Amino acid sequence: MFDECLLDSSPSRAPVLKGIHWLISLAVGVVVFLAVFFGLPVLFVPPETKVLIAQGIILGVILACFTLILCYVWADARHLGFSAGRWFVITLLLNVVGFILYLIYSAAKTNEWKRATIPIAYIIEVIIVGATVLMPLIYTEALPKAQLMTFLAAPPPPPPPPPPPAAVPTRVFRRVTVDDIMRAPTVIPRTVAQIRDEEVPSGAVGVVGGVPGGVPGGQMGGVLGGVIGGVLSAASAPPPPPPKATTPKRIRVGGQVEQAKLIFNPKPEYPPLAKMARIQGTVRLEAIISKDGTIQDLKVVTGHPLLVKSALEAVQRWRYQPTLLNGEPVEVVTEIDVNFTLAE
Repeated sequence: MFDECLLDSSPSRAPVLKGIHWLISLAVGVVVFLAVFFGLPVLFVPPETKVLIAQGIILGVILACFTLILCYVWADARHLGFSAGRWFVITLLLNVVGFILYLIYSAAKTNEWKRATIPIAYIIEVIIVGATVLMPLIYTEALPKAQLMTFLAAPPPPPPPPPPPAAVPTRVFRRVTVDDIMRAPTVIPRTVAQIRDEEVPSGAVGVVGGVPGGVPGGQMGGVLGGVIGGVLSAASAPPPPPPKATTPKRIRVGGQVEQAKLIFNPKPEYPPLAKMARIQGTVRLEAIISKDGTIQDLKVVTGHPLLVKSALEAVQRWRYQPTLLNGEPVEVVTEIDVNFTLAE
């Protein structure tokens, strides 16, 4: 490029750049690549091998081209009789701007303007293409600030777990028999109450073997409604049925409660910004699986901010098989892990 588009650098059209110049530029590029590949892991946090190779190649090519420009300015200035040292320092300090100034100066002195116009056109074209490709990768300010702040905002703390359901008290019923009533007392009472026999009402009908002084309401006492008859009637009555255990409205996965069965789980989309930044990991969510198997009250427990939004959008569409407890559907509190892994 330098020998063809910079035109004549000498009356004999001999190339300005010699083999030694190309060798020096190549050596500089190799040294820069090795310095980046082996120096960055020592000075900073070790990045991935692919990142090191890419950065080393880019910096090596840039510095190799810049070294080639310096060699050209030095050799061409000496050949045309200019101050080689002065133009070498100007190009070294101003980089591409110094090289363009030298091209314009040499074209004006030699009256060969193609020496400047063609290289300058190439340089401007390379700058435009490079800026178009690299600017979106270097400056994240080009992204919408509202969307970026949404990704980087810290998730709210998870709510405290709901209290466990209250235990239903168990009532124990004991059946009273005649033997329990007729059993002799184990302790002699200090005082004995005197019982007066009441007069038998007229028209009362007794049963053979009854006990005098019965109480109305029985069927086997000395009179209608004897004591023994009342006791046996109360003892023979069936006990009330035990209360039906209430089914809790919501349970938590863990212990003897199994994980709900997942029947529809679309995979989350990997966020482009997280993929460019090589971010991967696990997002842990806490959700309530409703009685019909849909996701309700989805909250973030842990996870990288750039991966949280994609995980929330995917899990919100998941569906589970309804969980049954005592034959009735109940809500289930569970934790869901969404893994984001970059393919090698």
